[in-house]
Amino acid sequence: MRYMAAYDWMETLRNTNQWLGATAQAIGSYPQTGLIPHPMFQMIAAWGEVTERTFSRMVAKPDWGIHTVVAEDGRDHVVEIEKLIEKPFGDLIHFNVAKRAPKKRRVLLVAPMSGHYATLLRSTVSSLLPDAEVYITDWHNARDIPVSVGKFDIEDYTLYLMEFMRFLGPDTHVIAVCQPVPLALAATAYLAELEPEAQPRTLTLIGGPVDPDAAPTEVTDFGRRVTMGQLEHLALQRVGFKYPGVGRMVYPGLAQLSSFISMNAERHGQAFFDQILHVAKGEDGDHDKHNRFYDEYLAVMDMTAEFYMSTVERIFKKRVIARNAFTVAGHDVDIGKITKVAVKIVEGEKDDISAPGQCLAALDLLTGLPEEKKARHVEPGAGHYGIFAGKSWRNNIRPLVLDFIDTHSGPRGRRPKLRSA
Repeated sequence: MRYMAAYDWMETLRNTNQWLGATAQAIGSYPQTGLIPHPMFQMIAAWGEVTERTFSRMVAKPDWGIHTVVAEDGRDHVVEIEKLIEKPFGDLIHFNVAKRAPKKRRVLLVAPMSGHYATLLRSTVSSLLPDAEVYITDWHNARDIPVSVGKFDIEDYTLYLMEFMRFLGPDTHVIAVCQPVPLALAATAYLAELEPEAQPRTLTLIGGPVDPDAAPTEVTDFGRRVTMGQLEHLALQRVGFKYPGVGRMVYPGLAQLSSFISMNAERHGQAFFDQILHVAKGEDGDHDKHNRFYDEYLAVMDMTAEFYMSTVERIFKKRVIARNAFTVAGHDVDIGKITKVAVKIVEGEKDDISAPGQCLAALDLLTGLPEEKKARHVEPGAGHYGIFAGKSWRNNIRPLVLDFIDTHSGPRGRRPKLRSA
């Protein structure tokens, strides 16, 4: 019960700060304060506005905000988000561009389950939509999933990916970003062994921890500094009474957010101070650079305890993917079984989450894959975010990935039956 109390305490603290911000904004904006020409009231209102927005975004799932795409005919075509597969812990969704002929390139984006929603890849989706049919894994917040649904760990995650790949068919190109990189590799290997006709055409792995020990970072070192018992005691809580998943053991998104912010506390503190000044001066906007970034960055989701713990223990501590010793439902997954799927590795030179070398380790595991089907790119000067959503992705990496996809597209395979526009 103490874990549930801790979860509710964090939610109470968040809710209180949201209320304090809304109250300060209302007081500082009261019409009669205009009689007193003192900047204090503008600062109170500005602090309140930024604070209220900050803490309210922590429990709101962001919208995709992708409404139209310009097609070859020069017209804006409406984008409709449709669910192709609905499952308890995540859906497979398709960004259907209405009245546009289906694109030859068909891309499955595997979004990370590491504390943020799949909308973290919004700009990645937007950049691919003009040139491809885009699908993505849309993971659910564990706090909203009743305990009666059951568990969800990295083996279940892998089985979900296999089901999504199987549904989309063999002419699909998979792009996995960050956390799911080793599991997408395992899912592809499992399909290569059991259902080779369901394998994707290509697999692009971007900045993921295939071998965390290849180039240790502060993130990967954390998994070695603490024991699993310490981690369970310090990190896990039970979902409180406010949400449908009441009683489910989770790694809370708010705890994850705290660790994110603490890694660059000075930079985040300065960003919020600057934003308060901009609001006080009337120089802000609802969708200015600060709000666009932090509306997404602050929107966090809970992970199931078993997913978080199995990730730390098996991916980081035991290095089961790096040692080619991963098992799914009692079956040994041999990454060497991948013999036809072209694999491209993308890393950022200044990635402080998954440093260069961690993702590259995948190529050494692909013992059955010809060298001409392997590729690697290290983006100069790019950090973790930049290699899938920033300037480096838009200007350099995206064109390389699309060229890689085109090079290894091969004969057309079957396609799923999608709802017509």
